[in-house]
Amino acid sequence: MNGGKSEAPRRLTILGSTGSIGTSTMALLEAAEPGEFAVEALVAGRDAAGLAKQAIRFGARLAVVADPASYAALKAALAGTGIECAAGPQAVIEAAARPVDWTMAAIVGAAGLKPTLAALSHGGTVALANKESLVCAGPIVLAAAKAHGALLLPVDSEHNAIFQALDGSEPKLIEKIIITASGGPFRTADISVMRTATPEMAVKHPMWSMGAKISVDSATMMNKGLEVIEAERLFPVHESQLEVLVHPQSTVHGMVQYADGSLLAQLGAPDMRTPISHALGWPRRMKVVMARLDLAKLGSLTFEAPDPVRFPALRLAREALIAGQGAPCILNAANEAAVALFLARKLGFLDIATVVEETLQRLGAPVVDGLDDVIALDAAARAEAHRLAALRVLA
Repeated sequence: MNGGKSEAPRRLTILGSTGSIGTSTMALLEAAEPGEFAVEALVAGRDAAGLAKQAIRFGARLAVVADPASYAALKAALAGTGIECAAGPQAVIEAAARPVDWTMAAIVGAAGLKPTLAALSHGGTVALANKESLVCAGPIVLAAAKAHGALLLPVDSEHNAIFQALDGSEPKLIEKIIITASGGPFRTADISVMRTATPEMAVKHPMWSMGAKISVDSATMMNKGLEVIEAERLFPVHESQLEVLVHPQSTVHGMVQYADGSLLAQLGAPDMRTPISHALGWPRRMKVVMARLDLAKLGSLTFEAPDPVRFPALRLAREALIAGQGAPCILNAANEAAVALFLARKLGFLDIATVVEETLQRLGAPVVDGLDDVIALDAAARAEAHRLAALRVLA
């Protein structure tokens, strides 16, 4: 790392270590200088074999699987290593609460909310790749970070890019923030193709390698809607100052327009190791061995406005953000439920946004006073989304 190493290794916890963000983080640790980092805990969903391999390789003190059914396999794989192991949702939260210098919060979906709050409780640095935490419970998460003196750093490529381009000293001079989107696999597809799209088609992202749920969100552009909500929580701007542009080359990851006419952009190859390394090394930069962006070879950068007819998820996210209170939580929960049904071939691709909109219409924007309200509303929205999806199947 530029600037030299600290005297003692920085202790890390990786929540979601076997997922796409987690494995990219582990790759950066693999390439780091010996003694620069030390792994305290690794947490995975159900991949006991992959988790055990990581824990042994990096000498983790603790390995946890969220799925209790995977515990026996994890325990067997770690037998004789001296690495502590555990399983279940409460074990995940306890692992996240262990005092460390830096935590990667990369558990996908609303399941990452409690572990993220637990990580913030010990006042270290939390690199946030779980956008749902800010979407579902933004005020709660930000209040927790402030109360415990924790530093929250964005890892999503778009928000990290904005963070790099943002001049936080004079927020009144920020005119707007531009979030870029690849457009996903259906950027130019006719709506008739989208109507009959299969999960295989939806997860075939043209630029990024991601998990199934996130890939579907990219295909519907709900991911950009969630990112608009997240950006409004993270940065000193109003919803009206947030713009989404489709940028198929996935080279410009975020831009900030200033009052003096300057437009600052962060560019880079479509590789998550760049934003992760920025958060991992902050406030310094890390040297990362990866392909460099060749602008001459790329030739051109293009931008276009997203189609609101084929991608209504963007509108729904803005409406939920404006409605406030529990609406963003409902949006996220209904979307997670609908995407899961689509991946299980129990719901059509275009029906994802329809189910989300109908759930929002039925549940409104109830008041959210605390974490218990968020959890209850999340469950209610999922149940309502399942009910509405079943009606569409029956019809």
